[in-house]
Amino acid sequence: MEYLIVTAAVVTLVLLVNGTMERTVARQALPVLLAAFALRLLVHVLVIRAGVIEYGGDNLNYESRAADIVTYWQLHGFQFVTADDLSYLYSVAVPCNVFALVMYLCGGPAPLACTAVVALLACTLCIVIYKFARLVGADARASFRLLVLIAFMPAFVLHTSDTFKDGFNALLVVACVGLGASLTRRFRVSRMIMAIPLLWCLWYVRPYMVFMCVVPLIFAAVVAKSNFSVGKLLCLAGGLACAMLFVGGVYDSTPLDQMQQQLDRGQSATVRNYNAEGASGVAFDDSGDAWGAFGPKVLYTLLAPFPWSPGSLTLQLGKIDVVVWYLILYAAVRGAARLWRHDRRMLLLLLLFIVPGTIAYATTMSNIGLIFRQRIPIVLITSLLAAVAWSRIPRTPAVPAEPDPEKVHLG
Repeated sequence: MEYLIVTAAVVTLVLLVNGTMERTVARQALPVLLAAFALRLLVHVLVIRAGVIEYGGDNLNYESRAADIVTYWQLHGFQFVTADDLSYLYSVAVPCNVFALVMYLCGGPAPLACTAVVALLACTLCIVIYKFARLVGADARASFRLLVLIAFMPAFVLHTSDTFKDGFNALLVVACVGLGASLTRRFRVSRMIMAIPLLWCLWYVRPYMVFMCVVPLIFAAVVAKSNFSVGKLLCLAGGLACAMLFVGGVYDSTPLDQMQQQLDRGQSATVRNYNAEGASGVAFDDSGDAWGAFGPKVLYTLLAPFPWSPGSLTLQLGKIDVVVWYLILYAAVRGAARLWRHDRRMLLLLLLFIVPGTIAYATTMSNIGLIFRQRIPIVLITSLLAAVAWSRIPRTPAVPAEPDPEKVHLG
């Protein structure tokens, strides 16, 4: 049954590529994405599960929780199981329910089939990132280059080659911000509605990411290129109502309260000191204040591991990914400058995700290995700016000079 699910994932990928991309682009993208899919399965079997590198732990925990969900279904019937049912599913309910469904179909543990689902999500993200880059203003050539880069970027490959939740998180985040980008071009109620299930799923993957994605969506709705409409008024009114629920006063524990508690927990000295233990841990002279030594924390959040950083073999291999990330950052600065001249609304929308995300992670920074995973969405959104820089600037066609009427004569 595992191999049947792997085959189904491959067929789904082929259908997605041919159904969502232009024919010429699909012809180029399909071999790339099939290779990226196969690479993830190979890394899963030959590297992660073979124990070639000491990495992971969360993936095995998620599988264990998925097995508990299968047991819960057998006792209470098939349903979406959340932390209200099993307390340890907080912030991982969606990935664990998906893995549980695969395990239920396979009749037991199915790491390869679960990884095939994660690999499919990663390849789907590559399609979304291509379309997002085109929307931002990159040309087809630069957008395809970005698709290939993301498909084989080492850190992204590693974290989508097993039962980690990073692939779920990355796809949902990029899709939400991408919907916001499309809204800046033209406001459509249907796109706002599409964001609702994405945000709902994201809440059960990384709750604090919901707030980071809602801000660009609200900004996009406000600055959208459209005249006043009843649909836009209803969407803004609905957003205001949701904001009231988030802020409080209606329920004892609002989503914003829960996100604040999660942020406070991540910023606490106890959690940061615990994460700082180990070879990849980092201790800052901040007197226990999450906002102390803020400059160095931002540098570590964006640039670590540095070439001279000691650590495990996995951390040393991660430096290959960091070199690529440095090149992306350099190109992103040039792309941001180009967008500032031509499309400031789009630039501000991207920055409304990149900057708050960087600040939030900097206040919890204490472990290079952990931040290496957490900043994947920031890397993906920033890479869109790099694609703009890689695009060829179209040359303005020469306009023929108007003939001088005084010099025009009839022969």
